[in-house]
Amino acid sequence: MLAEPGASAPGRGRLQFASLGSGSKGNATLVSDGETHLLVDCGFGLRETERRLARFGLHPRQLDAVLVSHEHGDHIRGVGPLARRHGVAVYLTPGTWRSGRLGELPVRHWITPQQRFAVKGLTISPVTVPHDAREPVQFRLHGSERSLGVLTDLGHPTEHVAEVFFGCDALVLECNHDVQMLAEGPYPAHLKRRVGGDWGHLANAQAAALLPRLGLDRLQHIVCSHLSEHNNRPELVREALVPLLDGDESRLRVSCQAAGMAWQAIG
Repeated sequence: MLAEPGASAPGRGRLQFASLGSGSKGNATLVSDGETHLLVDCGFGLRETERRLARFGLHPRQLDAVLVSHEHGDHIRGVGPLARRHGVAVYLTPGTWRSGRLGELPVRHWITPQQRFAVKGLTISPVTVPHDAREPVQFRLHGSERSLGVLTDLGHPTEHVAEVFFGCDALVLECNHDVQMLAEGPYPAHLKRRVGGDWGHLANAQAAALLPRLGLDRLQHIVCSHLSEHNNRPELVREALVPLLDGDESRLRVSCQAAGMAWQAIG
């Protein structure tokens, strides 16, 4: 059964974010200041995306844009259909576009990594990350004098990533796999190498090592995302991260595949 995320879109004047769902079967993060509504990736089919948005009190035509991080299916499955059906603008890198996986996009804008751009009241900093895609980026979003980092699909935490995401007020952070579970799990050897490699996905231990470099004291919300259904468990994520928070779990949440996560307001 899906959790009840909240019946209405957020009010004006506060940066807020939510998750439609996160994992290997689909990823989408909502970001809003009450007037501007963005979707970071859309890895669910059109009908499922419409259904999940409705649970947050939003119609697709209320979206001002979809920001695309890279071309893997769990991040773009619904991007083209959403754009064509509802006229939503899509922002993506030329490399992601050249993958040929998105189809026709009626309103398309190029992202230049490391070059800020604005969508109405929100400013977006696209950040180059190491991942096995053509031109992948992740995003730091600024609005209402606060900032949110969306940092998933990251093979390893580079110095550049640590510098750009330092000082966020909230963070959506990949905790894809537990190293031991991946090693002992059902994936074939080549897929284990890919997931655990420098261009794959972030392990719990890597996320734990990165967090102190990002300024823990300022972080109001830490949302663990993109958990592998085969190679991770929420309790292992908490076991890795809670000690960094002096045992205080109130700032820590896990975004799951089915239920996503309710609106989180950044104070």
